[in-house]
Amino acid sequence: MASKRESNMEKMKSSSKRSGEMSRRNLLTVHHERLYRAFSLGTRVYDGKEWKWQCADIEIQKHVIRSIASFLDCVSGDIVHNSLVKDSIVDIVGALVWILQRKINAVLSITADLVVKLINIIPSTLLQPFLLDLVHPLSSLLSYYQLEVSILCAIALNMIFLNLSLKREKEVWDILIETGAVSHIVSGIRKVPDDGVTSIKYFQEMTTLLSNILQRWPPSRYYVWNDAELLKVLEVMHMKPDFPIKVSVLKLYSAIALCGNGAKKLLQNGEALVQMMILCMGRSHPFYVRTEGFRLAQCLVTDEEGCSKLMSLCCEPIVSALIDGMSGWTSNSGKFSNDEMSILVEACHIALMMNRWPGEHHNFMWEHGIDQVLLNLLLDFHGGPSISSLPLEEQMSIAEEGLKTNFLLSLRPYIWELLGWLVTHCKEEFGPSICGRELKIDFLITCACISFVDSIRQGRQIRTYDVNDTFRCESASRAILMMIYSPSKYIASKARFILYEILKPTGKEYVNYLLRTLNTRPSKDDLGVPYVLRTSINLVALVCFSCFPQYHSHIDRSAGIRALLGFSKWYLSNDIHIGRPSLVPHLRNRFSERICCWSCNEDWEGNDILLLYSLCGMAELIHSGYVGHKSEIFDGQVDYTEAQFVNALQEICITTTSPGIKWYAAFILSYFGLYGFPCKLGRRIGRALNANEYADLHLVLSNRDCISVHGVLLAVRCPSLIPPEEFPCYEKAFGGSSIGYDIERKDGTFQKEIYLSSHVDNQALSKLLEFVYLGYLNAGEELVKKVKILVKRCSIPPLLQMLTRRHPKWGKIFPKYDLSLALTPSKHCFTDIILEAKAAESPSWVCSVCSKQAPHMHCHKVVLWSSCDYLRALFQSGMVESNSQTIKMPVSWEAMVKLVNWWYTDEISSPPSGCLWDNMSNEERLQMLQPYVELCWLAEFWFLEYIQDISYGIIISCLDSAKHLSIKMIKLAADFSLWKLVEVAANYLAPLYRQLCHSGELEGLDEQVIDMIRIASIRLSQEG
Repeated sequence: MASKRESNMEKMKSSSKRSGEMSRRNLLTVHHERLYRAFSLGTRVYDGKEWKWQCADIEIQKHVIRSIASFLDCVSGDIVHNSLVKDSIVDIVGALVWILQRKINAVLSITADLVVKLINIIPSTLLQPFLLDLVHPLSSLLSYYQLEVSILCAIALNMIFLNLSLKREKEVWDILIETGAVSHIVSGIRKVPDDGVTSIKYFQEMTTLLSNILQRWPPSRYYVWNDAELLKVLEVMHMKPDFPIKVSVLKLYSAIALCGNGAKKLLQNGEALVQMMILCMGRSHPFYVRTEGFRLAQCLVTDEEGCSKLMSLCCEPIVSALIDGMSGWTSNSGKFSNDEMSILVEACHIALMMNRWPGEHHNFMWEHGIDQVLLNLLLDFHGGPSISSLPLEEQMSIAEEGLKTNFLLSLRPYIWELLGWLVTHCKEEFGPSICGRELKIDFLITCACISFVDSIRQGRQIRTYDVNDTFRCESASRAILMMIYSPSKYIASKARFILYEILKPTGKEYVNYLLRTLNTRPSKDDLGVPYVLRTSINLVALVCFSCFPQYHSHIDRSAGIRALLGFSKWYLSNDIHIGRPSLVPHLRNRFSERICCWSCNEDWEGNDILLLYSLCGMAELIHSGYVGHKSEIFDGQVDYTEAQFVNALQEICITTTSPGIKWYAAFILSYFGLYGFPCKLGRRIGRALNANEYADLHLVLSNRDCISVHGVLLAVRCPSLIPPEEFPCYEKAFGGSSIGYDIERKDGTFQKEIYLSSHVDNQALSKLLEFVYLGYLNAGEELVKKVKILVKRCSIPPLLQMLTRRHPKWGKIFPKYDLSLALTPSKHCFTDIILEAKAAESPSWVCSVCSKQAPHMHCHKVVLWSSCDYLRALFQSGMVESNSQTIKMPVSWEAMVKLVNWWYTDEISSPPSGCLWDNMSNEERLQMLQPYVELCWLAEFWFLEYIQDISYGIIISCLDSAKHLSIKMIKLAADFSLWKLVEVAANYLAPLYRQLCHSGELEGLDEQVIDMIRIASIRLSQEG
């Protein structure tokens, strides 16, 4: 009976439901008829694309608005997909757009409210084709004097942007530019009073809308961060206690900080902002407030400079807030609320970003218990300090059991990554009790080692690709690598010991598997993420195995080093470039696709992660000493000789931008007798080695042998060889030229004899000078012993590291060959030539060396002689006499400074980029580019091919981003007879040829130039 009663009740419910649906459909039909009767009171006008409803009568407009509202009230559930609804959208949107465009006070507010209702009810998939129609009138009303109208328009636009497809973004941005939306919003926020419910609501909606615009459209950011008055208003508003206001301000700050220049602006005087941000990150605030605080911090530490600035303002407080964010959760059988998980992910992400960079925050992390926090996140482990005192077998058992659970699996890549950077930035003396308490570092190392070995086992067993599992394996294996190479002797030795113990049963079997997979390489076209990730894990594993002497003979018998050599050759020959951030999602900034104007230095690991790991493996195997002679590596190899390998390593040092890869290439080179850091500038300056031209110092050894050298190079590259009293200061002498005093003049040069100690070996000194000039030295093992003694006394740590073959420290800056210090008079370097630029119209400075007003620089003949064949010939021909110390440069001061900077650093500064460039006038841009045009011209007859190429490239890239600059550039290039550049500019102008002819903008050009533009235009039309 009960079953029958239940069945009857179900039938009744079903019948009632069908009846309700029929009733709603009937009601919809009724209101649809009323709606179109209302539409019939107006007229339909064809605008060339479609028919649109129009009516100027206010009462009819009100009637239509009420009819639309009644119709939308009937739309719910499945009825939203009814054909009557779909067919009506075009007319409803058309009517609303018409009424909004008329801007009649009596109906504006209710119309804007109806637009919000429409967007709320109708699915975005149905509204997508009509969003552009709505954006224009809504954005035009953002500056309307009735705040409630502006508020409703802002709400509607926020909803539209939330559902806007990527392909429509360009069209919407064009509308926002046309209507001046950003400037209107900024102006409104600046002027709105900060009292009253309506004004607060206006502020919140407008800042939310502005932050949404800034997030989607980078070009909008400049007008916001460059508005000092707006930033002052935000400073006032963020002090208010209301959480919604704080959140809206935090969101806007985060959107501003997506621009690198905007982030710098916020941090310039950002104490109050940072304090508010940290306060909002605290546990006493609601989750949605904390989330926005973490997101702002994440934007501010996008690069090392921003992180360093933020840490200088609030290092320990922000670390405390992060630790609190990572530990302030309560697990219920491994389940978390969405809010808790959101805070955890945000805190882990910013902690990971911060810990990439060196600084005091690493010490604070340990002091605030990051080890316990990581264990809690890894295993839900809340054990006491006694865990460290347990035998290794028991620790391994506890760790294995804990790692089997699915507890917070999505956070494990963050945990391993954080642990890796923490141990990388430890000091040498770091130990388990360094912070005044017993750290859980041993147990963390045990967990990492187990996960690492498990990653190898899974790689052998899994036949299907599990992307999430592979991400976790990759980060765990990398953490072990960074532990093994940690500066902390305790961590490095403990990691090696635990890992070896775990690997004992299966180590040799794993080595065979790793080498077998390494020798199986796909074509470049088949190189996918699964292969790269798995290869990355395997390479790291092989590096770790190479750290154990117990496996060296087995790796040797399996031709391990040849496998790595072959892999490196394959990688380089295929011109593959893959960085870790492109492989593992936890390294990616959620805003990375939207950021702009950040000039982030390349990560230490660079964009060739597989090459780095393979070089690291080779370095470890060679360093282990199991290869008796380096030539053994290349025995029987025809296609890759030792000389080719050494040349490839040198090119890596010279051309690669990744510090890590350069370090390991230089490290391997030390085993082939080349110690130091090959570079382009060293190649140039090295021409002066053993050359007497412009040598101004004699180094006299105890046996009276004399070596002529150039004081400027020693003063910058190895100052310890020169007694301080020999170069006490600059002094004006000889008609204003800058030289040191107490110097004897011999044969037209200024020379000084420096007597060296009897402990200085002649051969060792020659090799040290080789390093000073070239950036590296070649020496055999016996001579290296002597050089080491001299280098220690001269205190050159990077060279000493190469001579003693100490492993590169992960994250350490690669030594730079830089002579720019020689341009600073206080560095006591001889300057024996003056370069004088074309006279400025109004010189605004006086030289601190010689008090001369003409724009000039004090330089060194040896640098110019080494770097410029034209000047070298000029000096040798005697055209510049020793008592005529000035060369008149045919270029402006700005161009000359860039050229001199290249001579001394091998770098040429680029013009401002990003929003700074985009918001310059054409005149300002041309002024920025003129020095590069001058350098292109000068390089032609001074034989500076590299300068010409790089200057030309800079100009072209700027024309690409500002094609309307071409008409001014073509005039400038023609004035300098740079016809190659004229031709490029002509190609940019080709589509505008007819327009330029009619406007008369071509009248000032030479006929030959006009002809080039005309020909380019004809060629373009024929190609089209």
